[in-house]
Amino acid sequence: MKSIRKYVYAAVLTVSALNFAPSLASAQEAAGNFTLDHEVHWQNAIVPAGKYRFTMGTQGPSELLMVRDVSGHGTGFMLLVTDTEVSHPSDVSRLVVVSRPTGSFVSSLQLPEFGMTLHFAVPAETHEVAKTVATTTLSAAR
Repeated sequence: MKSIRKYVYAAVLTVSALNFAPSLASAQEAAGNFTLDHEVHWQNAIVPAGKYRFTMGTQGPSELLMVRDVSGHGTGFMLLVTDTEVSHPSDVSRLVVVSRPTGSFVSSLQLPEFGMTLHFAVPAETHEVAKTVATTTLSAAR
């Protein structure tokens, strides 16, 4: 009876350890730097102009994008990413910002070196002219 308990305990311990161990997919986390020339809306956050570092990891069924001031002294932002698509290696790494009457909004983050493009919520376009304000080139870290 004691030996059965030991085996069951060992099996439960092994399954628990495997469940909490980092997977290979999370070991290659997307990361890089970018600079914003002006304040932008990024989903529900307002991100001021400055130099930033981003990292992206998987948290449950969705990805989580973390944006932090390069100096480490500013505010950090955590953004839930629910819409992604595969990007091609020939694409350029960039942060796409669009203009709306209420301000500038981040619409996508293209990361071809990691094989993905992230899309973010942007208010609907009105009859006024909406144009792309800026595309910021990113430097990605592996």
